[in-house]
Amino acid sequence: MINIREVMPAKTRVLDRYHLILQLFADQATTRRAQLQVELAQLRYERPRIEEDADPQGINIALEKGTIVNGVENRIAELERKLESLPNPAKQHQERRREKGFDLITIAGYTNAGKSTLLHRLADEMTIEKDESAPKYSEKDSTAAIEDRLFKTLETTTRRATLDGRPALMTDTVGFVQDLPHWLVKSFSSTLSEAAAADVVVLVVDITDPIEELREKTRLSLEVLSAQGVDESSIVTAVNKVDTVDDATELERLEAVQSIAPSPIPISVRKATHLGALVRLVNERLPTDEVVLKVPNCGEAMQLVSWVYDRAAVDSVSYVENEVRIKLHGRPEVIARARAKAESVSSD
Repeated sequence: MINIREVMPAKTRVLDRYHLILQLFADQATTRRAQLQVELAQLRYERPRIEEDADPQGINIALEKGTIVNGVENRIAELERKLESLPNPAKQHQERRREKGFDLITIAGYTNAGKSTLLHRLADEMTIEKDESAPKYSEKDSTAAIEDRLFKTLETTTRRATLDGRPALMTDTVGFVQDLPHWLVKSFSSTLSEAAAADVVVLVVDITDPIEELREKTRLSLEVLSAQGVDESSIVTAVNKVDTVDDATELERLEAVQSIAPSPIPISVRKATHLGALVRLVNERLPTDEVVLKVPNCGEAMQLVSWVYDRAAVDSVSYVENEVRIKLHGRPEVIARARAKAESVSSD
């Protein structure tokens, strides 16, 4: 067997697959949380090799305090404590976002399946809020970075979208990587925490993958999401890039995905094929109440109309004599608040 290090020039850096993945993560780690996650993953990967070097005979001798192995174990424990103590920006923002009436939608899937392009297609032009912890992009693309590369960032990207009138926040998570070991997934699990808090998760899979690879990626994606606490009923599977295959291949791939993920929907993000159907399917999974509010035609009524337009889907506004009728649907908690505001207007 050829030793690559021995045949390459002396200054050539040789990395195995996981070292390369970790290096790519490290290059893109811009926040304190991401940097700690990278170091934790690197140490977890190196620990077995350090232990083997410390105990080459494999006789499990007791390791003295202060050895390099002990130092690695202590540093791993320290990093785990630090990550646990760091505030999670996603959790900090979730409650405030829901109070504003936003549905939370996460886009998940393997790298280069089309997640960021889907976010770009569905997002409104303006972001909901300025987040200093979010990755920065050029003015050429104010919505999300779209590049054909393994990783763009460890941080999630959240943008506002209006889906059939409903205000939503869509989050593009870090892409899954084929054959990623469990220890590495665990190290970066907090980057997927948005999925557990979402109302709906859109799982994007690539129809151009070989059929067995497509099955395996879909199965593993569902396993990762399940491990994050995502209920299967909240997952919508979008089979992307149907514009690149013929009808027979599309049918074959859809049947393969359907055997693992219920009711997959074929789409082409690039051509905007069936995106309307995808949005309707997402909306069907969102928690929804509806109501018809009836309030006197006054200044407070107009304020109420403006308020519900910002937080729910308004089906109609009609004026009957001295009364304003507003038909709307949206998140149950938003509808409850709208009812309370309407009662307040009527009682004045």
